[in-house]
Amino acid sequence: MSQRHIYPQVRESVSDAEWTQRVHLAGCYRLLAHYRMTDLIYTHVSARVPGTAGEFLINPYGLMFDEISASNLVKVDHEGRALLDPTGLGCNPAGFVIHSCIHRARADLHCVIHTHTAAGIGVAAQEQGLRMLSQHAMRFHGALSYHDYEGVALDADEQPRLVRDLGPLNKAMVLRNHGLLTAGETVRAAFDLMFYLERACQAQIAALAGGAAVRECSEAVAAKVARQFCEPDGSELHDWPALMRMLDRLGQAYSD
Repeated sequence: MSQRHIYPQVRESVSDAEWTQRVHLAGCYRLLAHYRMTDLIYTHVSARVPGTAGEFLINPYGLMFDEISASNLVKVDHEGRALLDPTGLGCNPAGFVIHSCIHRARADLHCVIHTHTAAGIGVAAQEQGLRMLSQHAMRFHGALSYHDYEGVALDADEQPRLVRDLGPLNKAMVLRNHGLLTAGETVRAAFDLMFYLERACQAQIAALAGGAAVRECSEAVAAKVARQFCEPDGSELHDWPALMRMLDRLGQAYSD
């Protein structure tokens, strides 16, 4: 990455907790780029600054996801106004319409990811939405919300309906004819949900494209699988460090 996108002075001006969050968020952007879940510069991942109610980190408007680093993330308020912007690029206010309302409504969710992938949009365009065709899909049984398309997310008056449709408990939502959204208590948790929701959509598109009759699992089996995935297994202690090591091997300068 070009040195002009790295800003050492930021590390000196933020708390240790914020810097750690910046490193995790930048790593998430690099992972989305690695797994081809980007849409040029036009989707976003946002994360709450630890210890604050209304400060968030988001990508500068104009950098590709594989250019994001801990020091070039923009710190914004609930309205998307820049509080700390080392790049001078600001953030895309339209992109923050979706994120800001989720953060305001759900204090339990500290990271929000929104994507426009081919598979995600494909499933979002199917009337039945996500079907129980794979183990990955069954993870979301009974815990996946849907929001009808209202146009490009520019209007603040859509925010109450986004919040309503996500609900008080769910952490994943299909935006009809648009894409996917996941959120989590940590950056890792939000990425984990997005990775497997995306894989579930890829599997569904592939299965339906084959032209043969598909086998959908029963409600009982799908509910059992969803419960199994809810049981703590310590995955976060293993997968996130492994993913960061992969980025390091690839020479991704996300932690600068």
